[in-house]
Amino acid sequence: QVQLVESGGGLVQAGGSLSLSCAASGATSSSYDMGWFRQAPGKEGEFVAGFRRTTGRTYYADSVKGRFIISRDNVQNTVYLQMNNLKPEDTAVYYCAARKSPTYDNWGQGTQVTVSS
Repeated sequence: QVQLVESGGGLVQAGGSLSLSCAASGATSSSYDMGWFRQAPGKEGEFVAGFRRTTGRTYYADSVKGRFIISRDNVQNTVYLQMNNLKPEDTAVYYCAARKSPTYDNWGQGTQVTVSS
């Protein structure tokens, strides 16, 4: 079972950038599909970006495509989410997740990202 800890959230003005980190322990993150999700107040959680472990391919939600970049450092056992040109609608709690089955069943505690207009 992998344990995940997110960090790097904060307050930023619209147009700014933030980089989130997801440190994995207890297992090698490269053996999992890894994903970033977010949940804004009063809204359902949504997928943001992810890695497919079998192909190394990355996936993005349309709302963040071209602005966010997911990457990983297998030596550090860490997954990152670089967020550029942030918008107020990106405000949410961001969660890192991992899966080996079709369902993401390992989750971090989340980190708050607030984008002011």
